[in-house]
Amino acid sequence: MAERPTLVDPPIEALLKKVGDSKFTLVAVSALRARDINDYNSSFGSSKRRPTPPQVNILSNKSLSIAMEELYEGKLEFHRPTAEELEVERAQAEAAAAAQAELGAEASLGFAEAEIKGDITALINDLAD
Repeated sequence: MAERPTLVDPPIEALLKKVGDSKFTLVAVSALRARDINDYNSSFGSSKRRPTPPQVNILSNKSLSIAMEELYEGKLEFHRPTAEELEVERAQAEAAAAAQAELGAEASLGFAEAEIKGDITALINDLAD
């Protein structure tokens, strides 16, 4: 691997080009991947989901440095959703929330019916005594 002429390795300018010149996107993408790398390092022996191991070989043991190097080498990719994709996702979330609310309403009706039947049974038992 060729030597890089900057103090920051990999160069910030090159990383920004990889994410569309957005500092926020660079921070968000690298932080999410660094968290995944931390999960991988701390999940040995557990039965949880196995995160993806680091995809590059570098001397650093810092998860953020590894994530940035993965991005620089093209091993880390991300997808910025379009407005249409966001709208579809929002509509699906609303439909799921409406379905959940409907199920909750049906469940509460069933509870109310059971309560009324219980009250009637108790009233009949009281009258029989």
